[in-house]
Formats: sequence, C-alpha cells, structure tokens
Amino acid sequence: MLALVGLNAIFAPKGNLRLIRLITAGKGRRTMSLNRGEQMLCDYVSSHPEEQRFWVEKVRATAASEPDEHQAAADLTEELWRYYEERSAVASPFRELAGREGLRRISMRNLAEYWLRLWVEPRPKKKRPDAGAW
Repeated sequence: MLALVGLNAIFAPKGNLRLIRLITAGKGRRTMSLNRGEQMLCDYVSSHPEEQRFWVEKVRATAASEPDEHQAAADLTEELWRYYEERSAVASPFRELAGREGLRRISMRNLAEYWLRLWVEPRPKKKRPDAGAW
C-alpha cells in the first residue's frame, strides 16, 4: 500500500489553481496542480464517503486492468469528465458553476493522475540491463 506521509494544499492568489504537494514514503516530494473543476470534483468526492469509496475502487480497478499507466490515466480522465457532466445536472456546486459559465470541456488529467498516485500501489520499475557491464 502506498504510504501517504503528508499532504499540503497551497492556494494560488485568485483561487483558480490549487497546488497539492504529495509527500509519499520512498518517493519524496511531488507537486501537482488541479484546475478549478478538478479541485471542485476532488473536494466533492472527499466530502461524500460513498462517492469516495466508489472512486477509490474505480481507480484501483482501472489501474489493475490497464498495464499502461498513461492509458489508465486517460481512461480515468474520460470517466471523471462524464461524472462531472452528470453531477452538473443535479448537484451543487457543479450545477451553479455550469449555470454561470456553461458546461464546457475541461481537463481532468491531473486529478486522474493524482488519484492514481494516491490510491494505487506503485508498480515495480522494470529492471534495465546494466549499460556499463561488458
């Protein structure tokens, strides 16, 4: 299991971008930024335990079924966008934002990658042959 040692959130001046600094055991520090839509979705899911359980399982199942990490993130990106669209029709604060700004496609890639790093055990790196050996 991935050991999450620390999680810091840093808000940008206008609140449009939130930086999330992950400090994971054995990985050091990594910083990711989420756009406003990604952050809203992340906050919504984390405040609804049943939704969070669903997404943890969804992320883990996608990672297990897809050997390519980049493709797993792309698949999750599409799922997250569909979920965002569905929530925009029925749930606050998505409905209010869609009413104010319209529902235009936004990237969910950073959120997909963030959840993969947060909820999925890292895959072992492939051993490369020693380039210096004769």
